[in-house]
Amino acid sequence: MTLHPDAGRCAALRTDLDAAGYRADAVRALWGGMVDTAVGHGLIEPARRVLAGRTDALAVLAGLLFLGGPAPRASVDAALPSLGAAGLTELGLAHLDGDLVVPDALVRPQDISDAAGEGHWWIASDLDEAAVGGPLPTGHVLGVGGASLTLAGLQLTSRVGRVLDIGTGCGIQALRARRAGDRVVATDVSERALAFTRLNALLNDVDGIETRLGSLFEPVAGEQFERVVSNPPFVITPRVQGVPAYEYRDGGMSGDDLVAAFVREVGSVLAPGGVAQLLGNWEYRAGEDGLDRVRSWVSESSVALDAWVVEREQLDPLAYAELWVRDGGTAPGSPAYAPLVQAWLDDFAARGVTAVGFGYITLHRPAVIPTLARYERIVGSIPGGLGPHIGESLDAWQRLSSMTDADLDAAVLRVAPDVTEARHHTPGVEDPQVIELRQGAGFGRVLDVDPALAALVGASDGDLPVGVLVAAIADLLEVDAAALRADLLPRVRELLFTGFLHFAG
Repeated sequence: MTLHPDAGRCAALRTDLDAAGYRADAVRALWGGMVDTAVGHGLIEPARRVLAGRTDALAVLAGLLFLGGPAPRASVDAALPSLGAAGLTELGLAHLDGDLVVPDALVRPQDISDAAGEGHWWIASDLDEAAVGGPLPTGHVLGVGGASLTLAGLQLTSRVGRVLDIGTGCGIQALRARRAGDRVVATDVSERALAFTRLNALLNDVDGIETRLGSLFEPVAGEQFERVVSNPPFVITPRVQGVPAYEYRDGGMSGDDLVAAFVREVGSVLAPGGVAQLLGNWEYRAGEDGLDRVRSWVSESSVALDAWVVEREQLDPLAYAELWVRDGGTAPGSPAYAPLVQAWLDDFAARGVTAVGFGYITLHRPAVIPTLARYERIVGSIPGGLGPHIGESLDAWQRLSSMTDADLDAAVLRVAPDVTEARHHTPGVEDPQVIELRQGAGFGRVLDVDPALAALVGASDGDLPVGVLVAAIADLLEVDAAALRADLLPRVRELLFTGFLHFAG
């Protein structure tokens, strides 16, 4: 069904959802923690059983708009007194089948927590596979998933003017970007996705978001933005008959060419000082490291860029194939499952792909020449949203890139409040065999350090400059001060970039 975003009807729906208390925490409390986990796994029958027979507004809305099940028209009219079932159908979010209201989309509550504060949204998207009961249509517009939340948490939080969201989908990144940007341009190859973005902006009373139809940078040719964000359709998909090409995840290119094209071309729309952030996949091919592939794309950019690339996960071809075949709603054991997996394996074999990496790409257009080229692998859980941390790291890097060692000697530093130290001793031995610095925020890094660096970090309390501390530690350890300085200063720069240390002023 075609969406018809309308300001008046969206305002009425917002009023009704708010009055019903249709919030994420209320829905979780409605059916309980275990059932909520089941819903997150695509198992909605336990939740439907909890709601069976309930006619209160929250239960009706949860069944209709969260789970995607039909509801009696009288119940929907009561739950949405301002909009009514008729208004829901006029928005294109449902249709009538006799006395039943049948949803054509989901509208789910979403909590917000970032530098701008706490809040919530309601996000409309197409019915998911649990509601559809089988494979998704190729034009499916995805709701808020794990990748969406990851990129939302990565977004920088400092205030900027214009932001570009490429491949906006349901608009979640555009909404998030608007909290830090004065204006947002959201693009997509899907007109339905853009309609969802417009509807979600109206539903949440967010202005300043403009939608444009087109692929990658075509809709904004000749323009520049201070920030670009993208959760692009980066999934590597075989280009053979019989393999569905889902718009929300497949950009229509071979292998990892879409991410490569993004990296090579994004500099043309970045204003000097601007930052681009995206998620992506990259292939490991026989004899070629995946991160080296990303490095080559950056080097091929027509505009010189700083790059910080973090690989978070690596999957072998079989695991990758099965992940995305299941994501499309094709279950293991079904007739189509094995042929689809084999199509992926054949596609990978044709290019000699041995693994696929997934991670975060941050690109910065420097005012002069690039100085940051950081490609790293970080696995394991991350304590929280990374946006503020990434912003602080980029700021620290720009400051460090203009600092000589003499400047760093004169700098006064302070250990970050989330940093702790752990010392491990062999029983009966006085001196520790291992000293670890642990980061409670950011990427949650754990570093093995020697006594000299541990002493410098411990003494960084915002009082004495680095050079004075290094000299005192050399005295204490009875080592050559010049040699210790040469050893410690590069590592202090690393600790400043990674957030273990901060400039005191």
